[in-house]
Amino acid sequence: MKKRRNFEINFSIVRRVMWYVISIAGSCIMLLPFLWMVSTSFKMENEIFTVPISWLPQQITFQNYTRALEVVPIFTCMLNTVIIAVPKILGEVFVSALVAFGFARFEFKGRNAMFMIMLATMMLPYEVTMIPTFMAWSALGFADSYVPLTLPAFCGSASYIFFLKMYFETVPRDYEEAAWIDGASNLRVFRMVFLPLAKPALITICLWSFMGTWNDLLGQLIYIDSQSKYTVQLALASFSSMTGETLWGPLMAASFMALIPVIVLLLYAQKYFMEGVKMGGIKG
Repeated sequence: MKKRRNFEINFSIVRRVMWYVISIAGSCIMLLPFLWMVSTSFKMENEIFTVPISWLPQQITFQNYTRALEVVPIFTCMLNTVIIAVPKILGEVFVSALVAFGFARFEFKGRNAMFMIMLATMMLPYEVTMIPTFMAWSALGFADSYVPLTLPAFCGSASYIFFLKMYFETVPRDYEEAAWIDGASNLRVFRMVFLPLAKPALITICLWSFMGTWNDLLGQLIYIDSQSKYTVQLALASFSSMTGETLWGPLMAASFMALIPVIVLLLYAQKYFMEGVKMGGIKG
């Protein structure tokens, strides 16, 4: 019996070690493109495509960063992206939370049908609605502006509504009933009870919304024409056309600078992000 228990313990330890080894190996493989980008941003142009690959620059240079800043105003493009991201995050998070609260806590006629119709909209590819949506915004006179990229966010997001609905359903009804007994209205219950409890989930969708905006190329390419309004992704996409050739060193330097805010934000909110994803998939 003792030998069997020792065998089970040893097997559990070996299985855990193997899982860690596989996870670390997979993480290293996924980090290789990022490491190559960072290394390339500090290399001279003639070192970039040497065979075999040199992962560390033989001579560290910051000329690529200087050249990148000369080609594109990367910090201005970051500011333009933030101008789009902030109202979009506020609209998507608040409206999605409010709608999810209604679906999760109120019984009304046609609720399930409305929820299923909302989920069905998630199955429509963006390419299907792209042209008619662009024609509508152009007819309204909002071409080459940030309005088409921000205003629709105040209608909520179907995926975020679904995520928050699942989260709100894990909140015990005793909390809201206690608030109702104290005379709180439904809106106050939503503001004072559900929003504080859903902080991890709200931070999670804030991160999703920010990363979606920061990495969005197609939507911004459709609506923005003026270079003064270029976002990060538009600046990176037009980098080669601005220089007349593909300068890999400066391009990787610009890409790394554009990635720094996302990395810092993810590291700062990692705890809430993991907790929100974990709790969002649990229905109590």
